[in-house]
Amino acid sequence: MNPTARPQGVPLQIAITTGEPAGVGPELTAQALAGAAAHWPDAQFTVLGDADLLAGRARAVSVDWALLPKDRVRMQHVPLGVPSQAGRLDAANGRYVLTLLDEAIDGAVSGTFDAIVTAPLQKSTINDAGVPFTGHTEYLAQRTHSPRVVMMLAGSGPRPLRVALATTHLPLKDVSAALTIDGLVETLRIIDHDLRHHFGLPAPRILVTGLNPHAGENGYLGREEIDVITPALKEANGQGIDARGPYPADTLFQPRYLKDADCVLAMFHDQGLPVLKYATFGEGINITLGLPIIRTSVDHGTALDLAGTGRADSGSLIAAIDTAVSMARHRRAT
Repeated sequence: MNPTARPQGVPLQIAITTGEPAGVGPELTAQALAGAAAHWPDAQFTVLGDADLLAGRARAVSVDWALLPKDRVRMQHVPLGVPSQAGRLDAANGRYVLTLLDEAIDGAVSGTFDAIVTAPLQKSTINDAGVPFTGHTEYLAQRTHSPRVVMMLAGSGPRPLRVALATTHLPLKDVSAALTIDGLVETLRIIDHDLRHHFGLPAPRILVTGLNPHAGENGYLGREEIDVITPALKEANGQGIDARGPYPADTLFQPRYLKDADCVLAMFHDQGLPVLKYATFGEGINITLGLPIIRTSVDHGTALDLAGTGRADSGSLIAAIDTAVSMARHRRAT
């Protein structure tokens, strides 16, 4: 399932799924690609979505889709289930959103696309359409037959803050049971591997949080650190992975600890992501590690209240595209 490397000199092929049609994805895509030729001269983009919808939402942000450079941007028309109104969800378009994602995944697996970038979708719309759906990350794992994937969000800059998650979209009451020694070791292995191979980091340093307050306080506030996390770290270290911890999550996110770290592994969704989003919102991105394909995304939702107004910020989508192109370049070079 590994895509065939594209020869040097041939433009990288990047697919962009425009996500929930009632949200900001279509217009942000138009804004981001208005500068495609200047920002990413070695890439060509395939935008998946309904042609009329994309043209209309582009006009709402003063972008004429017809004037985008044809040698850089092409549209892959996927018809809506029903006409879409900005800000108003309709379950009749739930399967449309999944079709966008399926076509991008199939293209990446076959080697047609070097990477995919996903605009935000609305989980409720897909579920209301009768399709059980937890999230992009879980769906990508299922469709690519990946036994374990890791959700990592990252900021920008020469040494960005990166936060990966040991568990993703789980109720808090289920997190402890989901943490196992083998699972954490495999998660650390994926992070270490992908930071080396997709980001060019020769010796990644990973800091790992505890699950409980004060990292369990030597067992008085929980034993997950003693029984699961510490043994997993020892096993990962034995495999040559520089993973350290477990550290109390409430004090780990300080410059003096993070200055030499390449990634933080948090135990659950709302343990690590509030800190990252506070620090990077608007420029942060989501990267799925452990896949046979490259996938990045924005760090925000569908923003239904901003859809069609021209007030949504395309910074996160631009950063997601930039990272996808950079990862594809690195894969080609290696």
